Amino acid sequence: MRRLFPVTDRTVHAEGREWSLDELAEAYAYPAGGRWLRANMVSSLDGAAQHEGRSQPISSATDMRIFGTLRGLADVVIVGAETVRLEGYRPARAREAFAERRAAAGQGPAPAIAVVSASLNLDFSAPLFTEPLVPTLLLTGASAAPDRVSAAQEAGAEVVVAGDGPGVEPERAVRALAERGLTRQLTEGGPRLLGQLVADGVLDELCLTVSPLLTAGKAQRITGGPALKVPERFVLASLLEEDGFLFTRYSRA
Repeated sequence: MRRLFPVTDRTVHAEGREWSLDELAEAYAYPAGGRWLRANMVSSLDGAAQHEGRSQPISSATDMRIFGTLRGLADVVIVGAETVRLEGYRPARAREAFAERRAAAGQGPAPAIAVVSASLNLDFSAPLFTEPLVPTLLLTGASAAPDRVSAAQEAGAEVVVAGDGPGVEPERAVRALAERGLTRQLTEGGPRLLGQLVADGVLDELCLTVSPLLTAGKAQRITGGPALKVPERFVLASLLEEDGFLFTRYSRA
């Protein structure tokens, strides 16, 4: 079963068939003008963001189509170093389905990947650094180890300082990316990074897939870190359903 609950005027009708990439691109289009940071995460019914350390077991084919669509619309994908290591991140690829749309928006063939890392403890021989269509960005602090900075640069990565200490300050990171023309921003977590973005008040939108699975265990939620003193209210922008999976989109109130 596929349903759309038309919370906004962005509607997708796909009774008995899968949503086309064009339909999904329209449903998830970025608002016009200015920087916009959205997150894309998946959670089980009991709040797990992962199963056995990875998100794939609680995902679905349609969730992955939406994942690809959100990447196809973004200028940059922001991701934490731990997620890069756990999920085996690779460079974003150019997709013919989004080529015309990206060209019309003045975008390159694929989004850049921006990795947030204080230690720069990453495998610079991995495809993320050796095979990207556009150079991978590394967001780090001013006191990052010089030898790791040099290793990153030798591997072809662009190091962006976004913090005065060892770590990254979220507001500075998203501002630095926007100053490079990367205003359509997407983060895929992990939970610690998303928690930092929420705590700093820079997240504009959450695209959350609710998976109809129960996992039990002690898996992380989609956000980690200290709790907010006052919970922040987001409003439901759209809701799609397929086979019990809910594909939600919430924006800042």
